[in-house]
Amino acid sequence: MSEVSKTLPERPRRADAVRNRARLLLAADEVFAERGLGVTLDDVAHYAGVGVGTVYRHFPGKDELIDAVFEQNFSAMADAAEEATAGDDPWHAFAQYLEFACEKMAGSRGMTEVLYRSGCQRAQAQSHRIEAAVAKLVQRAHDSGVLRPDAQPDDFFAIVFSVGALADVTRQSNPNAWRRHLALLLGGLNNDRRPRRPLPATSPTGSAN
Repeated sequence: MSEVSKTLPERPRRADAVRNRARLLLAADEVFAERGLGVTLDDVAHYAGVGVGTVYRHFPGKDELIDAVFEQNFSAMADAAEEATAGDDPWHAFAQYLEFACEKMAGSRGMTEVLYRSGCQRAQAQSHRIEAAVAKLVQRAHDSGVLRPDAQPDDFFAIVFSVGALADVTRQSNPNAWRRHLALLLGGLNNDRRPRRPLPATSPTGSAN
């Protein structure tokens, strides 16, 4: 039997493995976002529609699954941050990325929780890319005079954390409360005379503009 024919039966198995891993990562991301990191691998397997043995074939334990899920999340955030630094309008680039980061935090209990735990080394590695891009966004906004002069990159991350905390406690009662909070904070950071962003409504059914 030729070497080519020997490898042919392996291809469907490899393709299935890739699909199963992608399905598990997507399921875990959604479960972590909705319920936080306290869920079990059985919960993830049930959500993905596979047996828990399939989870263990791809991830030795929950920590490894958490690491893989949030490496993807933070990699996407780093990509978006680096893309934002190429924007033509320094204020729009800064504000748009801040809103993007806050929306990611507000939409995921797991995202909030993982930032307070250690051990997610691959996810933490992406944070260096984010920090470098945010520093550039802040510097560009300073250079153009649209960001108050005493604002620092650390303030960006403090805002993201505060929005995440607010979103966590208002998730059921008023899921859009964080948007109003962010609009107020952006108004305080803006150093030019352009019109302020309208404040979102305070009611749970209000607009999320």
